[in-house]
Amino acid sequence: MRRASASGTGTAAFCGLAAVLLSVLMITSPAAAAAGRVAVLEIDSAIGPATAEYVTQELSTLDPAQTRLVILEMNTPGGLDSAMREIIRAILSSPVPVATYVAPAGARAASAGTYIAYASAIAAMAPGTNIGAATPVQMGGLPGTMQPAGGSNPQTGGEARKGKPVPEPADTESRKIVNDAAAYIRSLAELNHRNADWAEQAVREAMSLPASQALKLHVVDLIAADIPDLLRQIDGRTVTVDGKPQRLKTTGLAIVKLAPGWRTDFLGVITDPNIAFLLMMIGFYGLIFEFLNPGMVVPGLIGGISLLVALFALSLLPIDYAGAALVALGIGLMIAEVHIGAFGVLGVGGVFAFAIGAIIMFPAGAPGFHLSGAVVGAITAATAAFFFLAVGLLLRSRRRPVVTGREALGGAEGETVVWQDGEGRVRVQGEIWRARSQRALAPGSRIRVVGHDGLVLIVEPA
Repeated sequence: MRRASASGTGTAAFCGLAAVLLSVLMITSPAAAAAGRVAVLEIDSAIGPATAEYVTQELSTLDPAQTRLVILEMNTPGGLDSAMREIIRAILSSPVPVATYVAPAGARAASAGTYIAYASAIAAMAPGTNIGAATPVQMGGLPGTMQPAGGSNPQTGGEARKGKPVPEPADTESRKIVNDAAAYIRSLAELNHRNADWAEQAVREAMSLPASQALKLHVVDLIAADIPDLLRQIDGRTVTVDGKPQRLKTTGLAIVKLAPGWRTDFLGVITDPNIAFLLMMIGFYGLIFEFLNPGMVVPGLIGGISLLVALFALSLLPIDYAGAALVALGIGLMIAEVHIGAFGVLGVGGVFAFAIGAIIMFPAGAPGFHLSGAVVGAITAATAAFFFLAVGLLLRSRRRPVVTGREALGGAEGETVVWQDGEGRVRVQGEIWRARSQRALAPGSRIRVVGHDGLVLIVEPA
């Protein structure tokens, strides 16, 4: 009886402990389910290859179990069409809902930023910001950029047209680009149930809106003072994520800012057209120096690395290949001037070709992706000086008479050291050489060098 009682007591204690553990799990499980974070990605520059890699890489590596929302905190003047579409594809395929937040006050989501906002599940703006001006602009014959343009109208947000219809672009290629962009942004607007008519006007008429008008016309979903205010307002909303409805739960989430890595920062630096152009010129200079002075190694090494990095950066940027060809032609003409001397005609033509090519190589269509006029002027002047002075001096030094070695001994005098049967050894300029002569010489007699046969000097009496 005592054993049965002890056994029953142990069983009761075990059941009680299990009940306590179960109740603890039931209490803590909702809190664990509610735990999560909001990932904030900052876009504070022109949208290019570096921005696209940053956003797409972060979106592809996020864990939906930990990250409940991604916020793109945006302030951009626009950027490249290819980079914008890459970001939008990542947003639309992301299993985590994405919100675009135009902030802080004074920021803008112009051009490519407008498309990204329309593609996001939530579009929000801070007070004192604006959105729009999404007309695409051609670069180098390709639809490479999104260019902000147009003025502001309190009623429509665009340039006042006085009731007149906006004329279609004159050429077929431009019409195709504009129509494609208009259809693209309308599809994004319909996907997230926003104002598709105004979106098309932003493309065709370069319209732009302040935050208050954007909210009134249902271009954006809300105006928020800061990120916590944004999370408070969207809590409980249902959005479309990866083609499926999803209810947002944003209360109690930790806000984590994800900074870009070193590779993204490096890519952002080298894809700046000014940096890419400088690297290209350093590459040209280094290789030319190495070709003119084989064996220096350092100029060739620096030049080769710089040129390869520049070519990689240029492959990611929309450039005008006619401009790149003019730059190469200009360098070739300046090299030809140094070599053959055409009384400055080739050199002046090379300088003009180089300057014109540099100007049109990066057309000024994309904000943040064009060459600075100061950079063009400085590099043109430096290139002209490089070829007319540095390379000219270098080549002229190669035409000077040789002052060392056996080639420099022609006409030099010396004395015989040992002589027998038409040959022997002579001392010339402090060095002992083998020598021969058709005339008889005596040891200690003065001689003059009249030629050489390999390493043997041909001499005669001085």
